[in-house]
Order: sequence, then C-alpha cells, then structure tokens
Amino acid sequence: MAPVPAGASKPAPTPPAPAAGLVNDYPTVARADYVFGCMAANGQTRQALEKCSCSIDTIATILPYEKYVEAETILSVGQVAGQQAEVFRSTGMFRDMVADLRRAQAEAEVTCFY
Repeated sequence: MAPVPAGASKPAPTPPAPAAGLVNDYPTVARADYVFGCMAANGQTRQALEKCSCSIDTIATILPYEKYVEAETILSVGQVAGQQAEVFRSTGMFRDMVADLRRAQAEAEVTCFY
C-alpha cells in the first residue's frame, strides 16, 4: 500500500461485510438519494461523501431494501398531521419496523462517523 501524502484524508470507513448469501438489493438511486440527504445534513465535502456512502452501505448490510422502504414510508406518513397518520405512529408493528431502521442507522453512525 502506498503512503498517504500529507494533508490527504484518511481512507473511508469500511462497512461490515454482508452476511453470506445476501445480495445487493438496494437500487443505486436509493443509495444516491440517501447519500444526497446525508450530505445535506453533514456537509458537501469529500469526507461527508465517504461517510454517507459508508452509512448507506452499512444500513444495507443490516436491513433488506424492502424493510428499509417500509420503515421510510412509515416515517414519512407519520409526519403528516391528523388522526389517520396517528395509526402509523402508534401501531406496535409499525413502531417495530421504524425501530429496526433506527438501529441500522445507529450502527451505521458508529461504524462510519466515529
């Protein structure tokens, strides 16, 4: 491995390897959408790009894409005011789905941002 020049950023964190037999089921557009949103929150820098890319890669190793979409949808609908949206905020099954996403996000934060 070649030495890193002074002033260069350190290599991007490496997300955990996916479990045997799992395929990359996150579409590129979904990964890009996540990275754009993450960079909007964390800065438009090369370092943020690397960390945000690592973050979605880590989430993808933990949560199948279908579960990711379901949890994101519940979060989206749950932000709407009104009684109908309350179902998404108060139903145990929906809370569990969101909790799974939150756990994956927490793991990604620890792996990629620290």
